[in-house]
Amino acid sequence: MTLQQLKYVIKIVENRSITEAARSVCISQPALSNSVHELESELSIEIFSRSSKGITLTQEGAEFLSYARQVVEQADLLEQRYTHKKPVRQLCSVSTQHYAFAVNAFCSLIQQTHSDEYEYTLRETRTSEIIEDVRSMKSEVGIIYQNDFNRKVLAKILKEGSLEFIPLFTAFPHVFVSASCELAAKKSVTFEDLAPYPYLSFEQGDFNSFYFSEEMQSTVPHKKSIHVSDRGTLFNLIIGINGYTISSGIVTSDLNGTQIVAVPLEAEDSMTVGCITNIRTTLSQCAQNYIVELRKCISGYGCVLLS
Repeated sequence: MTLQQLKYVIKIVENRSITEAARSVCISQPALSNSVHELESELSIEIFSRSSKGITLTQEGAEFLSYARQVVEQADLLEQRYTHKKPVRQLCSVSTQHYAFAVNAFCSLIQQTHSDEYEYTLRETRTSEIIEDVRSMKSEVGIIYQNDFNRKVLAKILKEGSLEFIPLFTAFPHVFVSASCELAAKKSVTFEDLAPYPYLSFEQGDFNSFYFSEEMQSTVPHKKSIHVSDRGTLFNLIIGINGYTISSGIVTSDLNGTQIVAVPLEAEDSMTVGCITNIRTTLSQCAQNYIVELRKCISGYGCVLLS
């Protein structure tokens, strides 16, 4: 087993293709495949499952990848220390529901990155895709919420995918409305107050189940309902048509300005927002730093922080 073979495995996972990985490291595809086969034979494990649709990590491969990343990171640190080599390119990938605080934390992570080179990815996407991203290790960290309604269903799905839910904070239902809307002046609102206004929610594609909804109280019927796919469109509609959405109550003026405000919703519910990670691998230092920045960003917003 060589350090180069470990780097090959990592590169294949990053590119999700042996052909693309071979191109990125400037060797032939057969040579790369043979190197990985030799490694698998030496260790008597199957790292990748191969089919007509491509390659995926096996359960053994996911565990191996965790160790390989640690070895390569330590080797890079040794090179930097004793050969004055420039810092290794930083990599980090996060998939999240549509939360402004997740973007704020990502900004903080980047601002504190001292590497001359990095490649970070932030995906605001559907709940099912977040879970699949972390299961397949396309992302190291996913951000979703659980409450009494969806907890059992999501817990089952996460367990089947070898995923762990790490609670960050608990929040109570609020509505996001335009600062110019008459509802913005209320101390709290009811569903009766909201009835005349269009309800906005994030569409979930083929997995359009109440259990995958990003909004609390997802089973409550609405006379006027609009589904959107991105946070910018949702905020524009809140302002443009006096719409509303149900949320955690965390709205940051740094990124969202002052045109959106959060008003408490009178509903017996709460949400626990947390990170999901793959238990078959160890988080990189970048991913660990991101979770630290998440906790910093959400402190001070009146949420119940969880250790």
